[in-house]
Amino acid sequence: MALTALDPRTALVVIDLQGGIVGAPTQPYSGPEVVARTVELADAFRAADLPVVLVRVSFAADGADAVPGRNEQQRPGGGTRPEGWDVIVDELAGHSGDIQVTKRNWGAFHGTDLDVQLRRRGITQIVLTGIATSIGVESTARAAHEHGYHVTLATDAMSDLDAVSHTHSIERIFPRLGETGTSAEILELLAKSHDVR
Repeated sequence: MALTALDPRTALVVIDLQGGIVGAPTQPYSGPEVVARTVELADAFRAADLPVVLVRVSFAADGADAVPGRNEQQRPGGGTRPEGWDVIVDELAGHSGDIQVTKRNWGAFHGTDLDVQLRRRGITQIVLTGIATSIGVESTARAAHEHGYHVTLATDAMSDLDAVSHTHSIERIFPRLGETGTSAEILELLAKSHDVR
């Protein structure tokens, strides 16, 4: 892990910490552990007057806006999603200054206004957290890198459906897209670089 810097205009981007995802079994960290670490980061970013972006995935009831195309693995559960599955968890919701983005894909950039929201605020770097590491987080990290942002990944504030996928992203993919560090390391760097107490 080699976390070196946070730009003066860095945003926290939180991926899919919503009712229907946080409760799923994840590894190596539980949904509540990921939420707790993300809340710490979000509180520190807000204290430093830096943006917090809450990204959620949602689809129309009839599925008309879901990603089309054939794939070999069918979506688990099928049918109707439970009430509130796409609502940001209470621990993170309710802050009027936060930016909210709804996506219909794995990644948070394609088909959303995330890039516009960040660029209008002069953001040059993002810190990513969320579930699932190898799906929504990795897809967003790849797009952020391609859009020219510095990318930092909070490795203990994300988790996956299985530990092998999480580890592969952390060890093999993320070092090619940005820098990785624990939430504590990011908080320490934020405190040093942005005068957060």
